[in-house]
Amino acid sequence: MPKITDRSILTKKSQVTIPKSVREAIGVKPGDEVRFRVEGKTAVVEPVVSNLNKHFGSVKAGKKPEDFKKAREAFEKGVASDVAVRK
Repeated sequence: MPKITDRSILTKKSQVTIPKSVREAIGVKPGDEVRFRVEGKTAVVEPVVSNLNKHFGSVKAGKKPEDFKKAREAFEKGVASDVAVRK
């Protein structure tokens, strides 16, 4: 990976904008999370890879999605018959 040298100014709130060339080099975009690691007097900015996104789609469903309309109908019939027995 080529060495990228770029500059940014620290704001009054101690915030800094990561230059576009650096964002592109490390593969981050708005909304992504980054981690700061300090090595001596050097700060390293690195992307944080989400485990959810990293493993998305790697596990297949064991069964087909449940038919909630049928489940709701069965529940309502069960409740209705329970109420009818109590009267």
